[in-house]
Amino acid sequence: MHLGADKLRNVALVGHRGSGKTSLNEALLFQAGAIARLGTVTDGTTSSDTDPDEQARQMSISAGLSSFTWQDRKINLLDTPGDPSFVADALGALRVCESAIFVVNAVMGVEVSTTRLWERAAELDIARMVHVNMLDRERADFFRTLEGLKAAFGPHVVATEIPLGAEHAVRGVVDLVDMCAYEYPDAAQPSRDGGREIPIPDDVAAVAQEYREKLMDEVAEVSEALMERYLEGDEISHEEIVTALKDGTNHGAIFPVVCGVATRNLGTDRLLDAIVEDLPSPVKHGPMDLGEVVLNPSDDGPLYAYVFKTKADPFAGRINFFRVYQGVMTHETQVLNTRSHAKERLGQLLVARGKETEHVDEFGPGDIGAVAKLKDTRAGDWLAERDEPVAMPAIALPSPVMAFAITCKAKGDEDKLFTSLRRLQEEDPTIDLHRDQQTGEEIVAGLSQVHVEVLVDRLRSRFGVEVDLKPPRVPYQETIRRPAKGHGRHKKQSGGRGQFGDCHIEIEPLADGTGFEFVDAIKGGVIPHGFIPAVEKGCREALEHGAVAGFPVKGVRVRLHDGSYHTVDSSEMAFRTAGSLAMREALGQADAVLLEPVMLVTLTVPEDCVGDVIGDLNSRRGRPLGMEPVGGLTEVKAEVPMAEMLTYAPDLRGLTGGRGDYTMEFARYEEVPAHLAQKVVAEAEAVHA
Repeated sequence: MHLGADKLRNVALVGHRGSGKTSLNEALLFQAGAIARLGTVTDGTTSSDTDPDEQARQMSISAGLSSFTWQDRKINLLDTPGDPSFVADALGALRVCESAIFVVNAVMGVEVSTTRLWERAAELDIARMVHVNMLDRERADFFRTLEGLKAAFGPHVVATEIPLGAEHAVRGVVDLVDMCAYEYPDAAQPSRDGGREIPIPDDVAAVAQEYREKLMDEVAEVSEALMERYLEGDEISHEEIVTALKDGTNHGAIFPVVCGVATRNLGTDRLLDAIVEDLPSPVKHGPMDLGEVVLNPSDDGPLYAYVFKTKADPFAGRINFFRVYQGVMTHETQVLNTRSHAKERLGQLLVARGKETEHVDEFGPGDIGAVAKLKDTRAGDWLAERDEPVAMPAIALPSPVMAFAITCKAKGDEDKLFTSLRRLQEEDPTIDLHRDQQTGEEIVAGLSQVHVEVLVDRLRSRFGVEVDLKPPRVPYQETIRRPAKGHGRHKKQSGGRGQFGDCHIEIEPLADGTGFEFVDAIKGGVIPHGFIPAVEKGCREALEHGAVAGFPVKGVRVRLHDGSYHTVDSSEMAFRTAGSLAMREALGQADAVLLEPVMLVTLTVPEDCVGDVIGDLNSRRGRPLGMEPVGGLTEVKAEVPMAEMLTYAPDLRGLTGGRGDYTMEFARYEEVPAHLAQKVVAEAEAVHA
């Protein structure tokens, strides 16, 4: 039987890369007895980082689900990636959880990914708690980190614990709610014994009292009645404090800050208690209003389950992770996919703990689980008892900016490559795969170079496809700057019926510099009406390879005004060839120039890096358009030629210490400066030589 929704806690561990989320996930599992030993990120033995890519890079790449119990509550813990390249999994996890624990490095403090994910969590209106980790590191400072959290996220960020000791001498935590301390053994091998309760030591008593008063100030604000009593000096009972803290956390009025050292299992038992006592259950969080339907976390009513993550497995096929919002999901039953309207049979339902899974018969409302081998279900789909229109509000995902042309190393692997890429795209929707119609290259794009490298590694390890990557060719174009005339005459006689076509055209630039326009100005039937489309087709074909460097020509108006034909030898093919010859002659006299795509680039960078970033953009022929503060960072907009942005991602990372990112979108085409155009022409001639 499944647990009631009030006994569930769905929690996402989020934060910047390197803050210790995976180590904390491991410590929570170990403390709860879900795993036998405490694995580490450095030796690749943690429960959630099971992919070889994650172990090699010592970082989470996809969200890992672990389910376990603590104090008769089931906790579904989602360990999410902190690298911005894999933000889709972090956002997907936030979508299906009622609460998030933000893990912050006590040395580095609030970092850029922490800020961005906090904003997303606020948009989703979920409860937030902060765990200040790595207190045993050199230069770790809990109080400095706390002030940084308040500066970034407001005054309602408040400590409910402070550390006992500092840096290498940290030995426990002080509970500001119960006003007692917990000391942990400094053993070489962490144990599950938890903290030993002790009186608050004299050397931290004054600091503890100071931060207890700050906590009381925040707790009292939860209700007007409590605030009034607090200001009048009435004593607030311990039960009232606990209730107000829980209510304030559940409703986003208070953001508790706790602390610990995950790798030493210090403070983990206290964090587990806080999860079950202070963070909301699906019942406490309330129903989900999707407009067309309101879903209540109860056994009653038809089943609605949302698929938030798809994992591509070469052996098991798709593994789909879902959250039940209403009703009960049971194995060996049939459901409907509301997107495809197809029926799906649920086979074995799985409870996940990293790479380990166990089978269960059912999942109740509010619960999170996994199912394998569904035919046509992927992330973003709803599984329901009946086919009703239901849609989750879309998540705004960042656009891919690091693009490469991708080719197979082995001939004949093309179909296998694109099938594998599509499956990986289901797993990570921020991957873009498309064919450049102008250059003919297959383009794969991601959020960073690391993102694309991981994609290549997975193609090789999961699907056995070896590929080569190279920077994509810039889709240059050509246009004309002045009118010109062209004459095309195609005459061929080789016995029997010959070929004859003759036309005169005039070309001129279009005002907007784009498109193609064909004007039929033939009078007196000098070219029969049936052959005029063939002339147009020949002109269009000639425009595919311009006179400057062989790139497509845009922004041309063609006027067909004269010509001649032969009653026997003229044909569509002959006039098509004549039209092409006329266009080539005209292009050679029309002062053709080379055009390059210019991109609108939006950068988000720390304020102290703005000068360096703008200077770098100027060196790339960029034109800054303006800047404005956005959430503690600075947003810079600029127009930059695409040719200067092909390898920009690692350069920006170096300029900003990994704290900046950017998006690009096409703006328009502009003429290439003469000295650069010569280089492009030379490269094009070398390719075609």
